[in-house]
Amino acid sequence: MASAPPPLSSISSTRSSNLFSHYNSISRLVDFNYSATNLKLHLIRTVDSRRSRCRSLSVRSIFSDQKLKETVSTEGVSHSLDSFKPDSASIASRIKYHAEFTPSFSHEHFELPKAYFATAESVLDSLIINWNATYDYYEKINVKQAYYLSMEFLQGRALLNAIGNLELTGAYADALIKLGHTLENVARQEPDAALGNGGLGRLASCFLDSLATLNYPAWGYGLRYKYGLFRQTITKDGQEEIPESWLEMGNPWEIVRNDVAYPVKFYGKVVTGSDGKKHWIGGENIKAVAYDVPIPGYKTKTTINLRLWSTKAPAQDFDLQAFNDGDHAKGYKPQTTAEKICYVLYPGDESMEGKTLRLKQQYTLCSASLQDIIARFERRSGKSINWEDFPSKVAVQMNDTHPTLCIPELMRILIDVKGLSWKEAWSITQRTVAYTNHTVLPEALEKWSFELMQKLLPRHVEIIEMIDEELIHNIISEYGTEDLKMLVEKLKELRILENFELPASVIQLLVKPKETSLTDMDELIEPEEKVVEPKVEELKPKAKEAESKEVESGEEDVQPEEEDVEPEEEELDDEVILLSVLDPQLPKGVRMANLSVVGGHTVNGVAEIHSDIVKEEVFNSFYQLWPEKFQNKTNGVTPRRWIRFCNPDLSKIITKWVGTEDWVLDAEKLAELRKFADNEELQTEWKASKKSNKMKVVSLIKEKTGYTVSPDAMFDVQVKRIHEYKRQLLNILGIVYRYKKMKEMTAKERKTKFAPRVCLFGGKAFATYVQAKRIVKFITDIGATINRDPDIGDLLKVVFVPDYNVSVAEQLIPASELSQHISTAGMEASGTSNMKFAMNGCVLIGTLDGANVEIREEVGEENFFLFGARAHEIAGLRKERAEGKFVPDPRFEEVKKFVRSGAFGSSNYDELMGSLEGNEGYGRADYFLVGKDFPSYIECQEKVDEAYHDQKRWTRMSILNTAGSYKFSSDRTIHEYAKDIWDIKPALLP
Repeated sequence: MASAPPPLSSISSTRSSNLFSHYNSISRLVDFNYSATNLKLHLIRTVDSRRSRCRSLSVRSIFSDQKLKETVSTEGVSHSLDSFKPDSASIASRIKYHAEFTPSFSHEHFELPKAYFATAESVLDSLIINWNATYDYYEKINVKQAYYLSMEFLQGRALLNAIGNLELTGAYADALIKLGHTLENVARQEPDAALGNGGLGRLASCFLDSLATLNYPAWGYGLRYKYGLFRQTITKDGQEEIPESWLEMGNPWEIVRNDVAYPVKFYGKVVTGSDGKKHWIGGENIKAVAYDVPIPGYKTKTTINLRLWSTKAPAQDFDLQAFNDGDHAKGYKPQTTAEKICYVLYPGDESMEGKTLRLKQQYTLCSASLQDIIARFERRSGKSINWEDFPSKVAVQMNDTHPTLCIPELMRILIDVKGLSWKEAWSITQRTVAYTNHTVLPEALEKWSFELMQKLLPRHVEIIEMIDEELIHNIISEYGTEDLKMLVEKLKELRILENFELPASVIQLLVKPKETSLTDMDELIEPEEKVVEPKVEELKPKAKEAESKEVESGEEDVQPEEEDVEPEEEELDDEVILLSVLDPQLPKGVRMANLSVVGGHTVNGVAEIHSDIVKEEVFNSFYQLWPEKFQNKTNGVTPRRWIRFCNPDLSKIITKWVGTEDWVLDAEKLAELRKFADNEELQTEWKASKKSNKMKVVSLIKEKTGYTVSPDAMFDVQVKRIHEYKRQLLNILGIVYRYKKMKEMTAKERKTKFAPRVCLFGGKAFATYVQAKRIVKFITDIGATINRDPDIGDLLKVVFVPDYNVSVAEQLIPASELSQHISTAGMEASGTSNMKFAMNGCVLIGTLDGANVEIREEVGEENFFLFGARAHEIAGLRKERAEGKFVPDPRFEEVKKFVRSGAFGSSNYDELMGSLEGNEGYGRADYFLVGKDFPSYIECQEKVDEAYHDQKRWTRMSILNTAGSYKFSSDRTIHEYAKDIWDIKPALLP
């Protein structure tokens, strides 16, 4: 145990003369050999946003308020970094400096929280030099830059990652020991940044790491959520949610840019000015303020930026009169309305208020980011701005559909603010924006209420209507008007606006009165409504009349005269077909995925099987229209965070056997491990590393849950967002089956048949996702029963690790031996945790879904436990179920009966079990095919037990998983994005 931290006063007050010596170009400004009682100076960082190679640093005396200024060449600073790497003594001095002069805590003591903040500030000093140099270099060479817009960035802790990328881990560890702490304990003080939830945000963060490491000019844009998604606690009632508190003590890694703020408007109305231009006026106005977070690359000076937007209202909007009159809520309402936009990630959207807030979040991200991007483009262009150059300087990547409003927002700015024509703006937009699809689930392909969007963003709706109309004409041009029924089906599928009447220009094109029917048309249309272009509203009465005539003419002997009726029937049939685009039972909507496909130059999936589904099913008609738009970019994860830093023992083993540490930057070198997979020495080291990591998780489990587990058991892990398609329910039902069989055996039989297991679950169920929360409760109830059963002992444990996040993952993944990726085939876009597990020598059990397909190909079929139905079979299996032809396996029925027997307590699991029964109905009929795949799953688990009993074979499988994971480095993925989508090149700082 570390000794109690010393009071700050006991740390030598004499600062080393080399304090801040890495700032050799500014060291003459101030003598840092100071005493705590001497003149106290504040080093003030000022970031000059202008295009300049010089930086202005200010030192202010808190007594005299005198300012000293001196310009500093960034080239000199850059050169000093090449030649200087601080030692532990200088780092300790920097930490002590910040403990006293960047205070967030009281002066007297140097406790762990204070040590963390001071340490982080000292790291930030080094990052800022590289950060500014990177920014200045991009400005100087006016390079094309990629901008990655995402609602989530699941960063994890920054301290260990930053000092690891700076290659200062050892020096910081030694420095903190000198100051009475360990690096490990200090790092634990950092809360995970609550900026994401699942794979979407973790992928975005891996991409930023790779972009910086590979020296690509790029930035990330997101929102600065005050309370995150939620912090999960597990009680006897299951999951409970409380707000995240990650910002309560401040965030030492961010710098607020008070000079970088943009107006964002909601509501109001659109008017046409005397100049003929559209003007969006009135409404609600807020301000988006930039908070910047540095993203350092590994073994490079390149440090890129993650810019997060926080929202507030201008001070003048505060109603002082109302507040002083006692109506406090009215007084601060504008501030609350603005600030709550960035309170919570994915606020509940069951209410209209929740839907409105989510749409506000998405627009704030898009509007503030695009205003910032455009301002940068204009600044770099100087006096000669050529908007045609915009796509050659800017690449905007939309991470899923959340940032889709980038498309109409960029159009609005270019047309309404910059004065471009529609044609010019549309061409620029389509060449600038690209879209990554992350889901095949219909409910995740966002649709917004047209009524809500029209009210909140009236100008954008006008632009979307025009894009939609242009799309309709493109579709008609492609498919012609010969087969009107087929055309209408295509329009229904492809249009951005759902359940909308066709525009007048399209009606005119498709319904052309013939000479023989002019008299009839005159009779059907009132005189005052006679127009050349019939409107949909005018056709509705005729459609009803046509339906009535069909009923009246049901008998064969009632036939109108052929010459009078035939032209009318043909015309009315066409009109009725056109009216079939409307369904009065459905609301009008805006399909964001369709808008993303239409407005972007590229659409990519994130795994080979997912990209095939996108082309063949989700967007098949779009693929037929524009096959050149569609690509695959299989996801990846950064090997820095996910092997090098989170699993240092394994990293040393890899480096030893591969013969170089270059694998951290060139993951293909991991494949070299294949030739040593049977080496006994490597296997011994490999198993020892895994055992060491498991011991750490034993402590973690005890700390977080109170359960004691054996490190000698197999660690069987499923950690991911709780969702029915990810099938945590299949996993836990398999455990119930295993438990039941164990109870039916003697102790000797159990030990022979089953490998001992610790079954670990982790992940958050969305607060309003009732079925997912039932699954969490079910898992914890099962664990509570099994873990107390003396007959079973260490042969089986079930643990739900609460509040799963990046920091927990960094401990669990290196210790895992079996990882479950068991989603219904065809429903997981890719997955990224499967890649992290494979990198860390964990064997996977899974379906042929997402990136599992490619992982299995790379690690070898014999090193992956495969089960379950294939993606192309799913539709047929659901149809079979609906027709009542599915016959469940007796073992599945046995498990459900056991659950209902009360073996796991008095809770009622009827809703959960009922979802697996019946042939139709909402929440029933086993839509995710748990019952269908159950027999295959438990049989596959028997093979897992058999393999684990042979530890030599298992260790070989583990090694080959790490060796085969090289393809799944995010470095490879980013190279592909840069080359095939963004057209950007590395910009290596001189």
